[in-house]
Amino acid sequence: MHKIFFFLLLACGVNTFSQSTDFDKLPSLAWQFKTGPIISSPVMDVDGDLVYFGSLDRSLYALETKTGALKWKYPTSGVIRSTVCLENDNLFFYSGNGVLYCLNKKSGKQNWKFQTATGYLGDRRNDFADYYHSSPIVQNGIVYFGSGDGYVYALKSSTGELIWNYKTDDVVHTKPFLHHNRLFIGSFDGYLYALNAQTGLLHWKFKSTGQRFFPKGEIMGNPVVAKGLVLVGSRDFNFYAIDENSGYCHWIKTFPRGWALPITPNDSVIYLGTSDDRQLFAVDIASGKVHWKADANFNIFGGTALGKTMGYFGTLKGQLVGIELKTGTVKWKFTNDASRTHQAKYFKENGDYRDDIGQLLPFPEDQLIMYQQLGAIFSTPALSDDLLVITCFDGTVYALKK
Repeated sequence: MHKIFFFLLLACGVNTFSQSTDFDKLPSLAWQFKTGPIISSPVMDVDGDLVYFGSLDRSLYALETKTGALKWKYPTSGVIRSTVCLENDNLFFYSGNGVLYCLNKKSGKQNWKFQTATGYLGDRRNDFADYYHSSPIVQNGIVYFGSGDGYVYALKSSTGELIWNYKTDDVVHTKPFLHHNRLFIGSFDGYLYALNAQTGLLHWKFKSTGQRFFPKGEIMGNPVVAKGLVLVGSRDFNFYAIDENSGYCHWIKTFPRGWALPITPNDSVIYLGTSDDRQLFAVDIASGKVHWKADANFNIFGGTALGKTMGYFGTLKGQLVGIELKTGTVKWKFTNDASRTHQAKYFKENGDYRDDIGQLLPFPEDQLIMYQQLGAIFSTPALSDDLLVITCFDGTVYALKK
């Protein structure tokens, strides 16, 4: 059994500090598991016996962390792009068929399910780069999540009974964050919403600026609350720090080449991953000042798993990066099998795109094919005291050990 110490377990809104030992050297392979393409992040049970994740093959999986053996899987009628949430003996996840499921986490048996307003049409995606569905969170007996029908939902965690819903003007694919009885969630209509967690009434909403290619300023990043600020990234290349009580913006940081979406808070700083800027930033929460930046060599869409002195994040090139949290120094990189096999098809030896990349990727959908061939890591690693688990877009799950 692996003892788990989660740092800021945002999936369920629980703040618990990490005390896991650090992987300061390149870890070795403990086991791997193969299934359909994976966007969702792996989540370990608190006792460390099982790790859970969803797949685009429409099934949810539970693997034994010690061996990687399949414990159970639960099929749905929709692709699974969201990350599970655990509460006691229950597991909650959202599927692309527009259904939120509650399962027994040990057996995989269904307790209840809730169908969103989309019905048989399933969850609506915005475009090819709308990679995630909303991941549920649960607190105080209530499950919260968003949906492609534009609604935010609050359900009783014991029965799935609807408590309230709130309508936005576009798809809601961000994971909500609950703080001081306010639920913060973003929509592709370009607004960040602050809702009363008990009633669903609107406290305030904040509009992103927008950008020439993304005039709506779609809120695609998952909001996080820290030091009285709601921190969130948008498709307009901006990252916002918004007062959690008033909805006024304290500071904005613009990233010139693309999106800055995945946020991992750590005391007074956040670790912020960027897409086309291809860097991980350590940013002061109060001021937006950059303490350091680490070169990732490719796009980052998943969060950073935190140990005592080390952090771990994945890139869409199929690499897991280990960095020193104090300095941003890259200590090691783990390259998965798919990336080792296919990197030369798309990149030069120095890591830059090949000169003919435009001919190789003439359409946006070709990027998704490239990401699958590279085993892109869209997810946040799961960390225990002796294991790092990552999920990859080629359908491989890796467990790494010291």
